[in-house]
Amino acid sequence: MTYQYIAESTLPEDTQTYVTREADSQLYQALLEGKLCYVFNSRKIGKSSLALQTIKRLRTAGIVSVFIDLSGDETKLEHPEQWYANILDTWAYELDLDVNLKSWLEERNWLSPLRRFREFIESVMLSQVPEKIVIFIDEIDSVLSLNFSADDLFAFIRSCYNRRTQNADYNRITFCLLGVATPSVLIQDKKRTPFNIGQAIELKGFTQEQAAPLAKGLEGKVDRPIQVLNDIIDWTGGQPFLTQKLCKIVLEQAETSNPDITELVQAYIINNWEENDNPEHLGTIRDRILSNQQRTSQLLGIYQQIITPPNPPLVRGGKDSTNNPPLVRGGKDSTNSSLIRGERDSSNPPLAEEEKDNLTPPRSSGGQGGVAADNSPEQMELQLSGLVVKKHGQLQVYNRIYPEIFNLDWVQQELAKLRPYEENIAAWKASNHQDTSRLLRGKALDDALQWKVGKRLSDEDNDFLDACRADELQELKKNNELLIKFRKQFREVFQIEEAGRNALKLFQSDGKQIEALRAAIKAGEDLKKWIPDNPPLSEYPVTNSLLVLQMILAKIRERCQFVAHYGSVRSVSFSLTGDAIATASSDNTVKLWDLQGNCLVTFTGHNNSVTSVSFSPTGHTIATASSDTTAKLWDLQGNCLVTFTGHNNWVTSVSFSPTGDRIATASSDNTVKLWDLQGNCLVTFTGHNNSVTSVSFSPTGDRIATASSDNTVKLW
Repeated sequence: MTYQYIAESTLPEDTQTYVTREADSQLYQALLEGKLCYVFNSRKIGKSSLALQTIKRLRTAGIVSVFIDLSGDETKLEHPEQWYANILDTWAYELDLDVNLKSWLEERNWLSPLRRFREFIESVMLSQVPEKIVIFIDEIDSVLSLNFSADDLFAFIRSCYNRRTQNADYNRITFCLLGVATPSVLIQDKKRTPFNIGQAIELKGFTQEQAAPLAKGLEGKVDRPIQVLNDIIDWTGGQPFLTQKLCKIVLEQAETSNPDITELVQAYIINNWEENDNPEHLGTIRDRILSNQQRTSQLLGIYQQIITPPNPPLVRGGKDSTNNPPLVRGGKDSTNSSLIRGERDSSNPPLAEEEKDNLTPPRSSGGQGGVAADNSPEQMELQLSGLVVKKHGQLQVYNRIYPEIFNLDWVQQELAKLRPYEENIAAWKASNHQDTSRLLRGKALDDALQWKVGKRLSDEDNDFLDACRADELQELKKNNELLIKFRKQFREVFQIEEAGRNALKLFQSDGKQIEALRAAIKAGEDLKKWIPDNPPLSEYPVTNSLLVLQMILAKIRERCQFVAHYGSVRSVSFSLTGDAIATASSDNTVKLWDLQGNCLVTFTGHNNSVTSVSFSPTGHTIATASSDTTAKLWDLQGNCLVTFTGHNNWVTSVSFSPTGDRIATASSDNTVKLWDLQGNCLVTFTGHNNSVTSVSFSPTGDRIATASSDNTVKLW
């Protein structure tokens, strides 16, 4: 049999290249004991292959197993009844159960999907299968994309273990869950008991000893198979998919019997990695990290801390050696494999002996550093991406390949896309750092500095935030100087303020309005003596006397109030002669008033909020628009003359032509219509992409202007 390395899919149970790990014995033994188990880890780590190998061993032990993959078409179903039925159909087929599932389900269609699910297990599965049953449910994270909650399924699985004390048959059934998830996300409803049972099976990468059988496939191709395999493990960190893929690359691409694994990694994995990422693995890691914008910056911040060297890169001495490139490179610049091996770049001359004492050795790209693991949701999510792994209480990069692609430059580029001040910094840069109006202040600056915590930003970002802080400090200093100045003037200004308050009290007493106005004017003039023309008045906190003057003037100028509507007044229109006004309201009515505030007529007939009202040029009729999708024409006695129907959404605005023989209506159905006064639609204007909010005739009557929520105005 030809020895094949498989990197494309789940390894068949009879494959030669399956590598046995500690998880194999742990999972098998736990399932033999009837324990609920879950194997939660990143993709391409071998979860499904582990399940198939365990099923093979359980079969030998006389235990029946069923394997279900939830990532198929079931995720597109709209109703839980179909979803649960599909699972039962798989069980019936795999276990060869004697049941007409369609009839069985129809007889119990009055039960809830979960209740049928439970009855099927008890009355069909456990009654027909006398052996122990292990149900493997793979791609468990697929339930998060369902159109309905799968909380009931996991609550039921948890209850199966509680039922063992009531029904002994439940001792014969157990579950193994596999996927890219954590137990905490399985039950989304926080009011329900969380999924807090079961044994976690930790699926680690290959050690050199565990992977040793893979060297057999390299025999005849390379001189030292074990050494080559160890070099592969040194690069992949034992990541199963990458290990199988790199072994396959050696078989297919190595040109000598003593291949340089570093060169093969550089050529077939790192360089042009997006093209070489087939089957996709690195892209899956990237997408997992960048998929949720609300969490991406946190994940990138943690990862950045992990891969940031604890010391500056290898440089020649001196405080500022930023012009000297580090000797170890990665990512898009890693075009020369000798650089990865730490060899000298020929463009740099050899170092003198005295320079060597000033060198700081580069940090290994294999993730020798890390950050303390705290099992936070963000750290757990980063681990599920597959990019990092927990070792000895710290999060570390999984292997040497990942930081060559997902390096510090990549992190900074992705952080730049997420920064909350992108528009501000772009404008600030465009002004050559001169436009201080683009600098952040107050809460915006506080939010940006909080976002920065835990991240290593570019010099460009740091310069911008430093300029923001310097500008805010300067503003605080300026305000403090003003405050000191105000305190010196406080006594005189306080007396003027008091005079202003007394003027307001005087105004509120009967017969004292004119006297109060004079007092307020004097107080305002006295106050202005203390306030120079520059800076402007708005920068001074003490303006009470002027405010009193404004309040009194506003009160004096008010002629009357029109009070009778029971809802928001949405529109108002003067008659041609100016002796009456019409108002439209969300109380479904229009009212006609004289200028003394007396309601003359109430127009009723609309079935929803009246959004617009307009007098005709002759002053004899009124047109109205309403949220009930109609417009109406009325005489001044409140009689509805014509109802204009044709819009299929709110009518938002109505306007008479200058001659008074046409009206135009605007609507939330994105159209405008032109009507004659008999209710006939003459023209429909289409072209806006959102609600049309206003319409107006030109003075000559041969054009119409429209305004819309699509951010445009059109002339027709």
